[in-house]
Amino acid sequence: MNSRCPLYPEPVDEEPTSSEQTRPGESEAERADRNFNDILQELRVTQTGVQILFGFLLTMPLQARFGELDHYDKALLVIAVLLLATATACIIAPVAWHRALFRHQLKKEIVDASNVFAKAGLAALALGIVTSLMLMLGLVLSHWAALGLGAAIGVLLLMLWVVSPVLRRRELQKR
Repeated sequence: MNSRCPLYPEPVDEEPTSSEQTRPGESEAERADRNFNDILQELRVTQTGVQILFGFLLTMPLQARFGELDHYDKALLVIAVLLLATATACIIAPVAWHRALFRHQLKKEIVDASNVFAKAGLAALALGIVTSLMLMLGLVLSHWAALGLGAAIGVLLLMLWVVSPVLRRRELQKR
């Protein structure tokens, strides 16, 4: 499925990716099951982190210092909560799709949609992490320092989660 995401371009050569390759003796249905299980395992890793960060942010308005936050900090809090709610929705969506479409012979479509959901969830998570860090750092540093450090973490996440895997995939495709 072409997700049409500029951050994760589809392979340009004709060779199938490892998730598209059928293993010896593996049927299309078995491959779809394997790919779905792989995606679910990956999402389990991210789900716990999202839940912890999201839960923490939801309790922040109940803290004593909340009244001291300026409009900028409150806006960051709202943005971070919305981003992490989006990440949560995207990361849980594959399970909902699987349940809703169970026994309808649509596993490949579920896997393709889950792939898109996972990418969207990771993007929302990365933005939520950066926004949350900017909020927290802004409470102990200047807003400009928090913005700079948030941007640095954003670049780190972009390099680790997008650029490095895309470069590695291109390297493998040249072989």
